[in-house]
Amino acid sequence: MRVRMLYFGMLKELLGVDQETVEVPVGTTVEGVLSISRLRSSNESEIWKSLAVAINREYAQRSVELREGDEVALLPPVSGGLDGSGTYEERQDA
Repeated sequence: MRVRMLYFGMLKELLGVDQETVEVPVGTTVEGVLSISRLRSSNESEIWKSLAVAINREYAQRSVELREGDEVALLPPVSGGLDGSGTYEERQDA
């Protein structure tokens, strides 16, 4: 079956594309397409553990089974936010 993969943030750089259609076996889960993408990137970055995934524009767990024509978006975490102390970091360019 075919699913459409969308890559955001640094994943676009790692994979060299921002989207593609991939052929996967029936019964493939989100975790399965993550494994395929991770192998293609030849990068053991920690980013693969912290990705958010959306199927057809709704957040999904890694155990969800994909269906023909699904759109799978891989969303890496954004930079900034809380620092180790639990407070928000200040922008350096402000």
